[in-house]
Amino acid sequence: MGSLIYGTSGIEISFDDRVLAHLELVINAKLRRRESFMFSWRDTPGVGDGRSSIWLDTAIPLYFRYSGSRMPLIDKDWLEELAVQAGSTRGLVLGDDPATEQPVKSRDNSVKRKDHPAR
Repeated sequence: MGSLIYGTSGIEISFDDRVLAHLELVINAKLRRRESFMFSWRDTPGVGDGRSSIWLDTAIPLYFRYSGSRMPLIDKDWLEELAVQAGSTRGLVLGDDPATEQPVKSRDNSVKRKDHPAR
């Protein structure tokens, strides 16, 4: 399980390494073009069982930390789908993982916040 660490406050958002690798490629491509956008995901029941969103911009620090040492295999079709979403008015909304044909489960994408710690 890797993490996307966001902003100067260090909000840590945990994802499976495979999911994180796809997100990193899409986010980097958008930010290299200086395109800001919204990124949303499902929360675990421990932090409200809803959805969370962050605004991604070149002025906001990001850090990608992987738990594994190997780069996961990249699904080019899923990568393209995520890139198209990131360019839409809704922004990048993390949904189904085509490898499993299931939604990315909340245990795979929980946010650890200082104001509402996971239980």
